[in-house]
Parts: sequence; structure tokens; C-alpha cells
Amino acid sequence: MPQTTAIRPNTEHPAYSRYQAAITSGSTLRARELAKELGITEGDLVACRQNIDTWQLRAPFHLLLAELKNVGEVMTITRNDQAVHETTGVYHSFQFAEARKTGLVLSDAIDLRLFIGQWHSGFHVVEKGRHSLQFFDKHGLAVHKIYRTDNTLADKWDALLAEYCDASPVIPAYLPLKETPINQPPAAFDQAAFADDWANLKDVHEYHGMLQKHGLSRTQALALIGSQWATPLIPNSLAYVLTLAQERAADIMVFVGNPGCIQIYSGPVHKLLTQGPWFNVLDAAFNLHLRTDQIAQAWVIERPSSDGIITSIEAFSAKGDSIITLFGKRKPGQPELTSWRDIVHATKQQYTEEAQLCSLSCVFSWDWHP
Repeated sequence: MPQTTAIRPNTEHPAYSRYQAAITSGSTLRARELAKELGITEGDLVACRQNIDTWQLRAPFHLLLAELKNVGEVMTITRNDQAVHETTGVYHSFQFAEARKTGLVLSDAIDLRLFIGQWHSGFHVVEKGRHSLQFFDKHGLAVHKIYRTDNTLADKWDALLAEYCDASPVIPAYLPLKETPINQPPAAFDQAAFADDWANLKDVHEYHGMLQKHGLSRTQALALIGSQWATPLIPNSLAYVLTLAQERAADIMVFVGNPGCIQIYSGPVHKLLTQGPWFNVLDAAFNLHLRTDQIAQAWVIERPSSDGIITSIEAFSAKGDSIITLFGKRKPGQPELTSWRDIVHATKQQYTEEAQLCSLSCVFSWDWHP
């Protein structure tokens, strides 16, 4: 864990003057974008306002999370650079695995996989009248946020803060984030063994372990496995997939994550809106904001399982990081929804490179042979 420094008066934090100047100049940037503009981490952006509008939370954080069920409705936000996932509901059915430092939230509305071992600092934040709990990893990356809503039990929320706000806070020190180079597959990579392991998957949850076994990143695996299991799509296909799901009233699952948390929504999507580079789902209990222009790769991925073939559509950044994953809604023991398979089939027909070339060929044919 990074070193920490005994806290001094807030205005002496090295980032505070830059933050103050930005606010005084009228900046309306959101936290992640403002931090980038100021050349600091989002964690520093919060830490520099200690005892003004932010108050540090006491670790271990799983103890606080276990009590959130008592506050009633909250809104949760989990994001990466290209996608923001927001769900509203009750933060209950929390489970914690001490050995792995992982947590689960399994309520109907809020579905989370929490990698709490990655969490380095947490704060109670008040901005523009909005109260939230915000958690950051060792690099100052915001991994998970929990907002009070109009329906939150205010007295229970306040009691939780009274218990978990740190009476002797320290300034978190965040480590620089090193770029991970996109390497070639290991020299000893065995294509036949990899293909055999993929063909013999019994559960989608075995997938990550299989990649680790073969020393592959997700995008390397997709490029190497072949067309039987992975089909590349045109990167701007994700908006089409979500639009088809809306038009066909299909139940889907939407996964968005980062190194500290994966947040999942299961159900239909209704209100869709494009604003500049952002494609949005704006429903009452679920919001998604997706930078479709920053999707570098998109794939249809098929994985065997004891429930039959399970199909996902996944998008990746230029760095090879996961942006968003879509499945048809299902539970273990259930086969994949036919409605989802139909959406995947329609997307492959429309958005594979071959389909685009065919479409272009048809246009030229029409131009030259009326």
C-alpha cells in the first residue's frame, strides 16, 4: 500500500490551489475530466478538499458497505474512461470474501462485483448539494461511487457517516499509473491447447482463468481463437445493439467495470438518446453513457457452457481495456434467450467487415448498373 502523510490544513494540499483556480474560473467539467485537465488524479481532486466538502472514510471499507442496506435507496456509479453505468436501488445482500478481498451485492436493482483489495481510499463528498461515498484505487482512479437520493433514509445515512468518517485522516498518496504495453503472446503459446480449453469451457466464469493460464489479454485471445468463437464487428456497432434491444423489448445484461468494480444491469432498455459522442440509456433505474467514438474493437464472442453456447458482444479501448460487455439476460442453469441470439445475428449481418463490404458493393452496383 502506498505511503501516507499526516494531514495538514486543507489549503496546503499541493492540488488545492489548482482546484480552487479552476472552480473560480467557472469550470463545469466533471470530476474525471477536471482532474485530467489539472494534471492530477481524481483521488487527489477529492483529497485536496478535506474538511471543506470532503471527509475521509475509515477502512476496512467492507464494514461500511455491509451496513448500506440500512439507508434504503441509493444510486451507484461505476465507470471507466468510455462508459458510465448508473443503477438505483437498495444496496443489500452484500457478501464479503475475506481471503480474496472481494465483495458481492446481489439485489434486484444493484448487482456488483467488488474487488475491494484494489480500494485504497474512500471519502464522503458533498458537491452541489449531492452527497456521495467515493472510493479510489492506489492510482487515484475512481472505482465506485454511491449517491444519496431523495428516497434515502437521511438519518440512517448520517448515522453511517458518523460511524465511518475518519477522526484522524491522512492524505492518501497515489502511485503513477504505468501504461501496460500490448505484448505479443508468450513464446511458448500453444494454439491447439488454447483452442481445446476454449472448446471445453463449462461456465463463462472459467474464461478469465483460461486467459491467465495461456498468458493472453482479452483482445489477444479474440484475435487468436478463430472465427468459430469470435467475430470482429465494426466498432460503432454497440449503439445498434442497444437500439435493437430497445425496439424488440429484449432483456439484456450490461456490464461496465474497472479494476475495482464491475456493475451489472439486467432488464430492458427504453429511453435512448445520442448527445455528441455519447450514446445514452436514460431510464428511471438505469442510466448508461457510452463514448462510442472511443471504441477501438468490438467482438461477438461465443463460449461453450453446460447451459449451451453463451454469446456476448464486447467493446474494448485502444489500450485493450474492456469498456462494456452485453449478454442476454439469464441465470446459471438457463439457456441463452432466443431474442438475444436474434439480436446478435442481426448485428453480425449488419456490422461485420464482410457485411459492410457487401453493402458497399451493392451501392456501387446500383450506381453503375441502374
